[in-house]
Amino acid sequence: MEEKNNKLSLCGSCHCGSIRITLPSLPETATSCNCSLCRRTGAILAYYELGKVLIEGHPENTESYVCGDKTLKNFRCKTCGVLTHWEPIGASPGARHGVNLRNFEPQLLTAVKVRLFDGADTWEFLD
Repeated sequence: MEEKNNKLSLCGSCHCGSIRITLPSLPETATSCNCSLCRRTGAILAYYELGKVLIEGHPENTESYVCGDKTLKNFRCKTCGVLTHWEPIGASPGARHGVNLRNFEPQLLTAVKVRLFDGADTWEFLD
């Protein structure tokens, strides 16, 4: 990972590089969820106000998947299949979206507190 002035790079990408993501800031926390989708993708998500994250290559290089309560669109790269982020279907003022931190260098993820969320049963944080 590139480090400039002792700061972690906030730039990441899917595996093939078709989707490039730039975070506006290092998140304080991220979420590891055990719901049926997250446990399969292995995503660790950080949340930002919708529109604050620069996502290059989206939507032309992404495809979406909607499941469950049909409130979120999960996006993955059309080429390599890597989950990049999710967006709310009915975005309202102050809406947020989730960004998969697995698309960044490992040093970024180790700098963030990862909270465990039980999305399978209780909808509560386990830590």
